[in-house]
Amino acid sequence: MTASPIQTGLLAYGMSGQIFQAPFVAAHPGFALRAVTERHQQRAAQDYPTIQSYPSVEALLADPELELVIVNTPSNTHVDLATQALLAGKHVLVEKPVAITTPELEGLLELAQRQGRHFLAYQNRRWDSDFQAVRAVVESGQLGKLHEVHFRYDRFRTPLNAKKFKEEPGPGAGLFYDLGPHLLDQAISLFGAPLSCTKTLTSHRPYSRVDDYFHLHLRYPEGLEVFLTSGLLVAQPSPAFVLHGTRGSFSKMRSDAQEAQLQAGMRPTEPGYGQEAPEHAGRLTLAAPGTDNLTTTSYPGLTSNYLELFEAVFQTIRHDAPYPIRKEQLLQQLALLEQPAS
Repeated sequence: MTASPIQTGLLAYGMSGQIFQAPFVAAHPGFALRAVTERHQQRAAQDYPTIQSYPSVEALLADPELELVIVNTPSNTHVDLATQALLAGKHVLVEKPVAITTPELEGLLELAQRQGRHFLAYQNRRWDSDFQAVRAVVESGQLGKLHEVHFRYDRFRTPLNAKKFKEEPGPGAGLFYDLGPHLLDQAISLFGAPLSCTKTLTSHRPYSRVDDYFHLHLRYPEGLEVFLTSGLLVAQPSPAFVLHGTRGSFSKMRSDAQEAQLQAGMRPTEPGYGQEAPEHAGRLTLAAPGTDNLTTTSYPGLTSNYLELFEAVFQTIRHDAPYPIRKEQLLQQLALLEQPAS
């Protein structure tokens, strides 16, 4: 018997709702895009004519048909809104950061268990094509024993963000809580929890009141050193991924095409969606067996699709399959987000 589509609601229809959420809920046959919260302009129906627009979160949560709520609101509201959704008997999919502190996350996980509902994290950057290439290279073993790894996520944005919650000092504000969860999730998914971490947070933009640069040094067993870096004043980005091992190295620029394609109106089911341009291929340098002779080759870009994340959500809710972004990984991420800077 075919499982019925999961009746799904969005808590906002800004950029996140329009670009990263609604297109995938609408495209996946296991979901039905049922509802959205829109307090002012009702724009979602222009893109999805059958959607129900509610004037408040409370009204949306009162919909008895709704099964899954996607919490895609400002980060400082995630805990409160996820709590409301769980208490209303809904499954929740929460954007990063899922919480600001470890006690908050533990409380949400316990509440979900008591309610018999799933609390799931939306970590879409695991399904970026560039990171998928990194994962493939690491798992192939071609680089030998890894000893040094760099992940970067850089931008050049001098003006302060118009979204004030990202620029006002307070819990969850600043670049580290904005982009740190992406880099931390990628590192933890590949290497697990580190033995120790050294963190640097600072600010460089004029008039900035929050951190706009961070650097983490994660130390792992057997001498593996992992460095996670992000800044908002990087005009000429370095490769986003650099890995060095005993048999060679791999480097790759940030090259996932999905966000740009979605902003241009492309749907995730269209031909060519998620396909990298050939010129964005990575560089793989390997030593010939038993020698120091090095050969560099192009590592073709991969095709990736955030629909895979929604497939995982569907399988978890409908068939109780293990969700790839595990609870212990979220707790490891929060521990590193909370750790004081040096």
